[in-house]
Amino acid sequence: MSLTLSKKAQAVKPSSTLAITAKAKELKASGVDVVGFGAGEPDFNTPENVCNAGIEAIKTGFTKYTPASGTNELKAAISRKFKEFNNLDYAPNQIVVSNGGKQGLSNVFDAILNAGDEVIIPAPYWLSYPEMVKLSDGVPVFVYGAKENGYKITAKQLDDAITDKTKAFVLNTPSNPTGMIYTKEELEELADVIVKRDIYCVSDEMYEYLIYGDEKHVSIASLNDEIYKRTITCSGLSKSYAMTGWRIGYTGSSVEIAKLMGAMQSHATSNPNSIAQYASVEALTGPQDAMKTMKDEFNRRRIYMYNRIKKFPYVDIEEPKGAFYTFIDMSNALELSYKGEKLETAAKLAEVLLKDYAVAIIPCADFGFPKHIRLSYAISMESIEKGLNRIEEFLGNLK
Repeated sequence: MSLTLSKKAQAVKPSSTLAITAKAKELKASGVDVVGFGAGEPDFNTPENVCNAGIEAIKTGFTKYTPASGTNELKAAISRKFKEFNNLDYAPNQIVVSNGGKQGLSNVFDAILNAGDEVIIPAPYWLSYPEMVKLSDGVPVFVYGAKENGYKITAKQLDDAITDKTKAFVLNTPSNPTGMIYTKEELEELADVIVKRDIYCVSDEMYEYLIYGDEKHVSIASLNDEIYKRTITCSGLSKSYAMTGWRIGYTGSSVEIAKLMGAMQSHATSNPNSIAQYASVEALTGPQDAMKTMKDEFNRRRIYMYNRIKKFPYVDIEEPKGAFYTFIDMSNALELSYKGEKLETAAKLAEVLLKDYAVAIIPCADFGFPKHIRLSYAISMESIEKGLNRIEEFLGNLK
């Protein structure tokens, strides 16, 4: 008998966004002036008051194990935040604090899925959703949002996709990679279908604070008691508080689901980092000025990028309403040739941009849209201007 490895593990696709970002950093370290549009994290430091709280935790010896699903203090702070911002009542025993938003989502799928259960994922989607579902023995089912509808799916599309094997629907608003948000009216229509067909809603609201203009964030679970019962609300501190490396995510759900997730996490990783939890209490309860400053700057960059890109030849872009990404249709450009060779795919386009123009972008085949690219504006305005100049030059060289 020969030694074998896990078929499940071998079937997992590595994250293309992390791979491209790593390649860009490698080139930059070797002296190449690379502009990296791949960033899925704010380019700001964690707010000073939050950092000071982390230091205080270390100095006062708050460096031991905590309860596996999070400290009582942090759960209480999250409970207040859910009430004040999301209009949701989640008691501390309905909250599980995880090692980042990714673990929170993995916990959810592990808690609700049995082998063969289907999970409906609207496309474009964050590339980790399908892999997480498969790792939890589920089956991802993709429903494609039309560009004319802001890449969002309709309630009818959801209803049509549900079968007797459907266990859950993944909702991501604001969206990575599109930056689009679902309106309250759209959420009400989706909620009606979810309740009628009696499935779970996994609502990923990681970018909930990063919504611009007159739009407001609406948590689908806040609409009525029936959708609340079926929803697991997922969020974290990574994006809004520039705390990506601190690794704190959290979920609100029924007590039954929270108990399952807490039990599984107790065996997988035990508690999230104690120092990060202590700092997260300060993030949620302390001054919010730094978060507002970040959001205002992201909005300034968003407006600049959208207005600039929509004037480029061969591309099509919808105005993003949230998060910090622009989602660009490159279909027309891919019909053209560069240096006598047809581009054909966004992956090939990304390869050319990095090699010849020192610009790193995210091709979106792994997000379900192979003719699109994602550019992040979580980088400095100077880098944005420089990178867009290079992309414009590249587009001018297509024939």
